[in-house]
Amino acid sequence: MILITGATGFLGSELAMYLAKQGTTIRCIKRKSSVIPNILLPYQNQINWINADFLNYGELESAFKDITQVYHCGAWVSFKEADRSAVISNNVQGTANVVKLCKQQGARMVHVSSVAAVGLAKRGELITENHQFNQNTRHDGYATSKFESEAEVWRGIKEGLKAVIVNPSIIIGTNAGKKGSGEIFEALRKGMLFYTTGGNGFVDAEDVVRCMVLLMHSGITGQRYIINNENISYKNLSTKITRAFNKSSPKIKLMPWTLELAWRGAAVWAFVTGKSPAIDKTTARSISSSYNYDSSKIRKAIEIEFKPLDQSIIDICELALRS
Repeated sequence: MILITGATGFLGSELAMYLAKQGTTIRCIKRKSSVIPNILLPYQNQINWINADFLNYGELESAFKDITQVYHCGAWVSFKEADRSAVISNNVQGTANVVKLCKQQGARMVHVSSVAAVGLAKRGELITENHQFNQNTRHDGYATSKFESEAEVWRGIKEGLKAVIVNPSIIIGTNAGKKGSGEIFEALRKGMLFYTTGGNGFVDAEDVVRCMVLLMHSGITGQRYIINNENISYKNLSTKITRAFNKSSPKIKLMPWTLELAWRGAAVWAFVTGKSPAIDKTTARSISSSYNYDSSKIRKAIEIEFKPLDQSIIDICELALRS
């Protein structure tokens, strides 16, 4: 039996749909308050939903009965400074529980991490799996939680767990909705005047899912893989998206110093109003920096060809225009 954690999230639901379409019966964990995604409603005869909290070992233990394969997609995603401690403790402890139960059941595991847990390369170089996360640098809580969650998986591997780790770049896809990467598309659809000087790696959710399934069946263990399709500047990405929406592309460049002023101003305003800042330091510095990833290791391991980024953008925009 296959188990998916985080199946109500963007990537987890894509994975569940992919497996269900193949006629596979799967078990999915969700919180009691979580809503089953619409894309999974047609496959309810093949999905056994279990309400369980990652931090409740007893609930998880019941869900893991007779499980042979585990896709650990579940995580609390927040980049707010106020959520830092909770994000780290929840994601790390949840992963520790999943690892322990995988070892107990003898189940094989694919753990979804993030490129946020990979270190940085020198200027002009591509970031690879060998670049080490610098624990002495101040990171947002999500990045730290992903790094420390990976440590739990590596500990399990040393104790005999059969597992691989995937580190996707920014995941896009038709089912992202208006959250996460979907916010980029929604902002540009509405008309955005500004673009930033940075850039990043992007990959379609469909490709991440295919990589995960192929790795699960590969027999490979004790490895981590960056999953990235294309590195692109935010300006070029914005141009491609607005072209697909038949909108004007952003014309005003936001320089790094402008964003430095913006997050400081947002912090002051948040202090005065008691609300969350519109932009924080981590986000401001991230969107003005360029991160370029090397995906050659995963391409060689499973010989996968990624969906063209331009096609992913067209598909996402066409669906958004119809909805």
